[in-house]
Amino acid sequence: MSTVTSTVYDAPFAPILLTFVDDALVRLDVAHDGVDAAREGIARRLGVVPDTDPEPARETVTQLDEYFAGGRRAFEILLDWRLVGGFTRTALEATRRIPFGEVASYGEVAIMAGSAGAARAVGTACANTPFSIVVPVHRVVRADGSIGEYGGHPEVKHFLLDLENSVAGGLRTPA
Repeated sequence: MSTVTSTVYDAPFAPILLTFVDDALVRLDVAHDGVDAAREGIARRLGVVPDTDPEPARETVTQLDEYFAGGRRAFEILLDWRLVGGFTRTALEATRRIPFGEVASYGEVAIMAGSAGAARAVGTACANTPFSIVVPVHRVVRADGSIGEYGGHPEVKHFLLDLENSVAGGLRTPA
């Protein structure tokens, strides 16, 4: 029997609900609509109300702290992909290959994911990611270089890109 737990992380822009199945992150919710709404959403998706327990999140919290302090460029977190399937998972895995401090267009990610004509599907995958931040969908931009809406919160995407830009010494786009 799996154990489902959650804890709240205080990010610089909003609280984040971290939910784990056993020791794997199953969802990272930037709780713009409140932590209670995020908890209700994950309970519906998983069919169980997570217990509150900070222990499974300890390493993820450490890595998020390091990232926001400018000391971490990639996350090494065990992910539970049960809420993601098909091309969405393929697209999200492709975004993990975009280096820190760089961006790629939705079309470039579609090519990386093996489906050159699937830029819109990449956009949908990014919008529906259960692993915001740790799977860097914020590094995916429109073909014209504009950043897009980022789940209705472009200020968060700006924050993340500005953070990486300041650490990397200038935002770079892939050749």
